[in-house]
Amino acid sequence: MSIIFANFASNVLECGLKNNFTGQPFVYFCKSFLYHYSRAQETLMSLLYDFYVKPNEKLMHFSILKRVLFTVVTLIIAVSPALAQDMIARQAPVDRKMKAVDTLALKDLIHREQAASPAQDLYEDWNNVYAHKATQLPDSFLVDLRHYCMPTPSRVVTSNFGARWGRQHKGIDLKVYIGDTIRSAFSGKVRMVKYEAAGYGHYIVIRHNNGLETIYAHLSKPLVDENETVRAGDVIGLGGNTGRSTGSHLHFETRICGVAINPAILFDFRNQDVVADSYMFRSNTYKDESAEANRLRGKVGNGGYTREQVTGEAELAATEAVKTIAAETRYHKVKKGETLASIAKKYGMSVQEICRMNRISKSKRIKAGQILRCS
Repeated sequence: MSIIFANFASNVLECGLKNNFTGQPFVYFCKSFLYHYSRAQETLMSLLYDFYVKPNEKLMHFSILKRVLFTVVTLIIAVSPALAQDMIARQAPVDRKMKAVDTLALKDLIHREQAASPAQDLYEDWNNVYAHKATQLPDSFLVDLRHYCMPTPSRVVTSNFGARWGRQHKGIDLKVYIGDTIRSAFSGKVRMVKYEAAGYGHYIVIRHNNGLETIYAHLSKPLVDENETVRAGDVIGLGGNTGRSTGSHLHFETRICGVAINPAILFDFRNQDVVADSYMFRSNTYKDESAEANRLRGKVGNGGYTREQVTGEAELAATEAVKTIAAETRYHKVKKGETLASIAKKYGMSVQEICRMNRISKSKRIKAGQILRCS
C-alpha cells in the first residue's frame, strides 16, 4: 500500500510541478483518479476547482495542494484494501483460465514433440537408415508396459533369445503362418520399413513412446509406411517366411538405445500377457536376467505345437468349454413336500445320482430351502 501511495503522490507532484499546477496532464491525471475512485469525486473536484481557477495564485495555494494530497492519501488508505480484494477476486478466474490454457498448450506441445520423435530424451536422433545402432545406454530406465498389445496370438516360442548356431540370436521366434496378422506392441512411430534378403526379409522397426524399439521380421507384407504413427494393437503387417528364414515365423526384437534385450523379460507369450506393468532396465543386470526369462517363458521341449496354439483357438476353445460346463450345471431349491425321488424324477435322474452328486445318503431327510445339485 505504501508503494502505491508513494507512486501516486510522486506522479501528482511531478505532473503539477512540470505544468505549474495548471497543465493538462495534471488535470487528466486527477480526473482519471476520480473516475476510479468515485466516492471521492465531489470532494476532490471541489478542491481542484478552487485551486485551478486561480492560476496566478498557485504559489499561495500550496496549502490547497497539501489538502489534495492529504485527501488522496486518506482515500487510498480507505479504498485500497477493498479495491485490492476486488482486483484479486476479478483476476482469479482469469488466472485459472490462463493456467488451463497454458496446461493445454503444454500438453499439445508435448504430444506433438512425441509424435514427431518418440522418446526423444533417450535417443540422439530420428533416422530411417539403421535398424539398430547402439548408442549411450542409460544406467537405468523405467519402461512402462501398460497399454500393450501382444504382437501375435501365438503362444508357441520356437527359438529363444541368446546364443544359437554359433552366433547371438537377438530376438525371439514365434510360430506364425503366412498371412497371419501382426500388430504393434505399443503406441509409437514407424521408423523403418525395409527389406533385407540375407537377414530380416521384410521388416518393420517402431520406436515407442515408452522408450522401447520393437522389430518385426520375416513378414510377407508390411502394411505401414515409414514415419507413420501407430497405436498399440494396430495391424502393421502379415506373417511370412522372407529373408533368412527356414519356415514361417515372426522374429520379434525389443531394444533400448539400439541394444537388444530379451523379449521374454517383458512378455509372457504362453499366457499372452506382459510380465508386469513396468520394467526397470539396468545396464549392469539386463544380461543376467535373460537366462531366467528363457527358463520361465521361453521355448518348451522340442518346440512341438498345434495350429490351435498358434492361432489362439486352443485357448478360446478351453474358455468356451468352461463356460459350457458352468452353464450345464443345474441346482434345485427344495420345496415343502418334495422328496429325493420326486426331484430325481423331475430332472430325469436316479436317486442314487443325486445322492452321489450331493454326497448324502438315500435315508437322509431333505428340508425345504435346501440346495441340491442336479446335473
